[in-house]
Amino acid sequence: MTKTAGDSTVTRRQLLGGLTATAAATLAAGAAAVPRSEVKSWDMRTAVLVIGSGAAGVSAAIEARRAGAHVLLIESLPRFGGSSAMSGGVVYAGGGTALQKALKVEDSPEQMYRFLTLAGALHPPLDKIQLYCEGSAEHFDWLVEQGIPYTDKLTLAKGLPMGDASLYFSGTELAWPARDLAVPAPRGHVPGVPGMNGGRRLMEALLSQADALGVKMHAQVDAHRLVTESDGRIVGVIATVDGEQRAIAVQRGVVLACGGFIHNRDMLRAYAPHLYECSVPWGNAADLGAGINMGIAVGAAALRMNEGFAIAPIYPPESVLSGIIVNTSGQRFISEESYHGVLGDAIAYHQRGRAWLITDRDSSYAFHQDNFLPVAKASTIGDIAAQLEFPKGALQQTVAYYNLHAANGEDPMFRKSQTYLRPLQGPPYTAWDLSTSQAFFPAHTFGGLHTTSDGQVLSSFGEEIPGLYAAGRNTAGIPTAPYIASGISVGDCTFFGRRAGRAAAAQRRVAG
Repeated sequence: MTKTAGDSTVTRRQLLGGLTATAAATLAAGAAAVPRSEVKSWDMRTAVLVIGSGAAGVSAAIEARRAGAHVLLIESLPRFGGSSAMSGGVVYAGGGTALQKALKVEDSPEQMYRFLTLAGALHPPLDKIQLYCEGSAEHFDWLVEQGIPYTDKLTLAKGLPMGDASLYFSGTELAWPARDLAVPAPRGHVPGVPGMNGGRRLMEALLSQADALGVKMHAQVDAHRLVTESDGRIVGVIATVDGEQRAIAVQRGVVLACGGFIHNRDMLRAYAPHLYECSVPWGNAADLGAGINMGIAVGAAALRMNEGFAIAPIYPPESVLSGIIVNTSGQRFISEESYHGVLGDAIAYHQRGRAWLITDRDSSYAFHQDNFLPVAKASTIGDIAAQLEFPKGALQQTVAYYNLHAANGEDPMFRKSQTYLRPLQGPPYTAWDLSTSQAFFPAHTFGGLHTTSDGQVLSSFGEEIPGLYAAGRNTAGIPTAPYIASGISVGDCTFFGRRAGRAAAAQRRVAG
């Protein structure tokens, strides 16, 4: 299954020589796209070309192949799987999936829709979210059909299950204000394998399915320019194989699915400066924005390029959630039990990347960990405040207000759950650095190309670019900032990847 460009109908040596001197010079100059008139001959042909081998790309390839199209999938790296293989493999699904029903969990598409549209960003893509919620149960069935293993086990612990449980509350459903906006339900569906191996297992199943269906998969083929016909239709791709430029003709559609841009520092600084400051770029090494740039180069619109997933994973253990989180003014700004994507977003985007977790004796980390380092320790809150140079009296006032109400089982500001609510008292007190640059603070991008619900790429004028589709983190899909639950991204990749693959395969065949 780990094919190279020589495993299909052509060899690497045969992928040679199809560009005119003019086209080669155009590429060397870094031009936006290559006109069809400058491609002397094609080195390879396919009906549907998928660029990228993560969950979005492989799901697109599977559905395009099942629709009867010849499918070529190319990957710039030596291994297949993309960022999805590095993930927890969580798919956010609900509305009454087979797994939810087996575990007696009540849910509905309406409540899932309310959560996704009300608990996160302003003006989310309502049409895509509605489609996703209505099709969520069927999509989970599709994942099972691909051979992804799930167990009939539910866990109520916060965080990705490290055992073999397959259903959990993967986001901020139980925290305020989300719990008042929609009826909470566990919707994190994760392969039932121990450890942080869900993403790898998910991609093994999808890649195996694509291979069995006859999808041609070539690694170490780096696509970087689209070929356009005179009417604007995308009819091919220029790629690099062994240092040489090759021309691939595409008769129906190109599906861009080659990830975000978290490893492209120039793009990150230009488009998403808040993520630029995060200490850990989290994604596949090929997440360099190539697909997004190829789309922009032919007139595609790009949306929400500043948004992404900034993560402050302070739990487990859950005991630390009885502490408080404060900003540079020594004031609380969020419920500590919030999902780590919501917390990370609040710190990175709204607190200039700086925050501290203040714990007492019972809420402190009880084991060695180096994700968040202690930067102050003292027997009084006043001494903590002095060490951190907070405004005079600010932290003391924050703790006094918090303790007064927590003693009565209340949190008037952020309504922390009773599970974690208690006064902060009992030295030693410790301040843990949650800053984006000093803590373990992973991040990846959400911005990307504007697409229809079938993955058709749209121009800045809202017009469809013929022959061009996109999925996953090449697009501005249903994940937005703040990221409110694990699995929304992989769910988006697989669900809309499938739709893009089917749509590309259904396009009329064009002569090359």
